Amino acid sequence: MISQASSKYRPFPPVHLPDRQWPSRTLSHAPIWCSVDLRDGNQALPVPMNVAQKLNLFDALVKCGFKEIEVGFPSASNTEYEFMRRLIEEGRIPEGVSIQVLVQAREELIERTVESLVGSKRAIIHLYNSTSPAQRRVVFGMEKPEIVEVARRGTQWIKERLERLAGTEVKFEYSPESFSATEVEFSLEICDAVMEVWEPSVDKRIILNLPDTVEVAMPNVYADQIEWFCRNLKHRDRAIVSVHTHNDRGTGVAATELALLAGAERVEGTLFGNGERTGNLDIVTVALNLYMHGIEPGLDFSDLNAVREVYENCTKMTVPARQPYAGELVFTAFSGSHQDAIKKGLAARAGHNGGVEAIWDVPYLTVDPADLGRHYREVIRVNSQSGKGGMAYLLESEFGIVLPKEMQREFGPLANDEVDKLGREVTGSELRDIFWREYIEPATPVELVRFETEGRDGTVHCKAVLRENGETRQVEGQGNGPIAAFVKALAAAGMQGLEVANYHEHALAFGAEASAIAYIQIKLADGRKCWGAAVDTSIELASIKALLSAVNRSRK
Repeated sequence: MISQASSKYRPFPPVHLPDRQWPSRTLSHAPIWCSVDLRDGNQALPVPMNVAQKLNLFDALVKCGFKEIEVGFPSASNTEYEFMRRLIEEGRIPEGVSIQVLVQAREELIERTVESLVGSKRAIIHLYNSTSPAQRRVVFGMEKPEIVEVARRGTQWIKERLERLAGTEVKFEYSPESFSATEVEFSLEICDAVMEVWEPSVDKRIILNLPDTVEVAMPNVYADQIEWFCRNLKHRDRAIVSVHTHNDRGTGVAATELALLAGAERVEGTLFGNGERTGNLDIVTVALNLYMHGIEPGLDFSDLNAVREVYENCTKMTVPARQPYAGELVFTAFSGSHQDAIKKGLAARAGHNGGVEAIWDVPYLTVDPADLGRHYREVIRVNSQSGKGGMAYLLESEFGIVLPKEMQREFGPLANDEVDKLGREVTGSELRDIFWREYIEPATPVELVRFETEGRDGTVHCKAVLRENGETRQVEGQGNGPIAAFVKALAAAGMQGLEVANYHEHALAFGAEASAIAYIQIKLADGRKCWGAAVDTSIELASIKALLSAVNRSRK
């Protein structure tokens, strides 16, 4: 980087719009969506899709609910042309879906494009030419009147060929490419000129697509450009204003949302933002941003993982782990405080009047992952940064092990030390194994060989056989229950001052047989406290083993 950026770069000039209205508006409905995955997205791939891949992605886009799909540039190559013909001749285009094709303002290309559309039911012919000062000067060497004439002539060539598309409902779209870097007055001039040639009506509107071809300014400037254009267009009621943003400054989504506030009615983009340079607009993000505000987006992403799989298989691109909504980790919390808040939020929601409350309000989760086909087991994952709440959530959600809150405080740091040594994320199964090794598996130094009870008049008498350091002995005691009786038996055997401070148990469906798990916290004569746990098909034996687990752990 150079030390004085201003010697090489300059800020983009703002639009004079002192009474702009878009900042005070709110969105209330979804725009018209147009996917350009098969054209704009495809041209940006290191290895463009073949016909079979394009057909698979087309079917996925239809399933998502897109009614307008830019399927290619049929005059560009035989592959593009063949794809168009297969869609039409094999009846692959559902009723109500319009295929869109892109073409430059050159007569031979327009001829080939119109030819590719014969037999289609609904089509959008998308004409474009570049309009920015740099393109006029460097690429074309033309002045403004010549650029206007290119657009007018291209529009006329398309109009003259409409009779060859009898039986096809044709819409016309025009894009002043590089609109974002073009003087708004000139963009308006060329669009007005195109409308004069095409002669749209209120019933058959033209699509004027105003692309943020290269992001050259902050998104608020693009919104000003859109609002200024909408205000000054001669026949605003005869046009659908469309936007097509790229992501050079990393604000493609913001630019689109502000443009909708500014008057745009239609959005072009791709799944997950695939496109030239830093990519196109990610339509998934904008649609689900509307969804999370209670606005029906008009697109179905209820199985977002499946959409992502088709996209990755067809394009050979990957969706980043942090991609909004679709990334592997976007509904995942590793932080202990985040995990605790999510766990409590989900618990509160589940416990609301015994069902599910209407409004989603769970900390750190902007939407319900289940709405997108994601699972709650993905929500909380454990690494060395995680807290006790996250570990407890994972054990409960995957294995039904409901740790008492007091026990979570003991197990959390123990598990965290184990995870820290591994230096990576651990799975729910690994976390369960840590719990099992710490609480369930150890049976020394005191091992239970046999335990039996008999009760009379509210008093329980127990007999137990214990093995310690290779020696076996029998102990007896009585109390108001099996646990109390066993504590007395242990005291009689020399373990004085032992008290049960906490006791929890619940059914546990794990493995082939239903069983029970018991958790017991003991308090020792010196004031120390220690937890134990055990599993058995008998809840009585599970509690006795849990007591011994606590005794054994206290001797470490």
